[in-house]
This record gives sequence, C-alpha cells and structure tokens, in this order.
Amino acid sequence: MRSVIQSMFLHISKPGFRSWVAIWILSVLLLWEGIAWILHFFMSPQQAASRLPYLHEVLTALFRYSGTLAEQGAVTFGNAAIGFMGGTVLGLLLALLMSVAVWVERTLSPYVISSQMVPVIGLAPIVYGIIHNAEWARIVMAAYVTFFPIIIHTLKGLKSAAPEHLELMRSCGASLPARYIKCLLPSALPGLFSGMKIAAPLAVTSSIVVELMGAPDGLGVLMVSSLYYGSAQTGMFWATIMLSIGIGLISYLAISLAERWLTPWQPEFRVKGGRAA
Repeated sequence: MRSVIQSMFLHISKPGFRSWVAIWILSVLLLWEGIAWILHFFMSPQQAASRLPYLHEVLTALFRYSGTLAEQGAVTFGNAAIGFMGGTVLGLLLALLMSVAVWVERTLSPYVISSQMVPVIGLAPIVYGIIHNAEWARIVMAAYVTFFPIIIHTLKGLKSAAPEHLELMRSCGASLPARYIKCLLPSALPGLFSGMKIAAPLAVTSSIVVELMGAPDGLGVLMVSSLYYGSAQTGMFWATIMLSIGIGLISYLAISLAERWLTPWQPEFRVKGGRAA
C-alpha cells in the first residue's frame, strides 16, 4: 500500500502534471469570475447572482457555513456509500451468475436492462413514497444506479479472460471455483473498478435527488432551502453544489487508489525505469 501511494505522489509531483493541473484550475476560476463579472455588469445584482454569483462569494459561503455543510454532507455521503456498497455487491454477484452460462446471461439481461429504463428523477419519489424513510430511500436509489454499471463492466472483464488460460486450468482438472478465483476474477477486477468509478458519483447524485423529494436532512435539503430564500442564499446554494462535486471527486480518487493497489498488473500501473507509469 505504501508503494502505491508513493507511486501516485511521484506521478502527481511531475512538473508537467503540476503545471497542467494548475493551468486548468486557474483557467476555470478565472472563467467563472469573468462570466460573473459580465453578468453583474449588464444585469441587476439579484438577476446576476441568480444566474452565476461571484466565485469569491461562493467560497465565502463555503467557509462560513462549513459546519452545516459538513454535517449535511456526511448524511448524504453516508447513505450514498452504503447504497453504493450494496449495489456493488449485487452487481458483482449478478455478473458472476450471468458469466456461468450463456443462457443465464440471455435470461437475465432483458430484466437488468429494463430496470434502467426508468429515470432516477421519476423513480426517486416513487421509492420515497413507498418506503417513507429518507435513509432507506437514499440507500435504495444509490444501489439502483450502482449495480448496472458494475454488472456491465464486470461481465466484460470476466469475458476478457484468456481462453488458453481457462483451457489449461480445465486440462489440469481445476474446479469451477478455482477457475474463478485464479483466472476469471483477476481478469474482471479492472472492469469492476471501472464500473465503480462510474457509479460512485451517480450514487451521490441519486441520494441528493431523493433529498429533493422532501427528506428531513442532507445536501438536497440545503439546496431547496437556499433556492427558497432566492438571491440572499445564492452563495449557499452554489457552495452546496461545490461540496457535492467534491464528494464525488473524493469517491472517484479513493476507488482509483484501491484499483492501483489491487490491480498493479495493469499496463498503466506497471513500473518503468524505477517509477510507476
């Protein structure tokens, strides 16, 4: 684990990487502040703030309400994390089941695909109305948006196992569990992590959507209350959005770190010239 973290810091500490990150962040900040200045120049302060406030006002609100944002963000992130883990386990189990035989995959695929036809914004109030519990509704919705990308990417990884390796294990009399543990699952791990990186931000978003339906706490509640007070709480509204983005990015980076640790054989993680690629 220590070597993985060191390799990531070596990559981040490269002068070229630091320069591009700094330029990108600075460009976004300047663009935001510039557009906000133009809007305030041509519109009234209330109209301009309702469209895009000054960046420094958003940062001020982020620090001023840091306690409230941290408390409500923990509620949203906690429920999203539980649902994400549950959806990951469900998706992994279904992918393993579908990989056993072609007829199993063909039988389950229509149901798996059909489950994603209902948009989150339409399903969230239905789930919340049935469960009548904000925590469980957030967990269910987070699991709902998680399991599909997990199934798709994990199943693709299971199918990518080298046929000659599987044939060799069969010729050696390896059992089905042994073939999965020693060959199929290692082949599926990169796909599993790809699905997790896609699903993690979606789990946070789905939890916030449930909170918009009338939950008692969470970042979605802060968003709704901020909109209720109009331009007076515009900074708070945008601070909530920035915190939501930050939670999604942290989740993505944590999964990337776990992927680098558990799948060091991937080409982008191999050591070249004494340093990680």
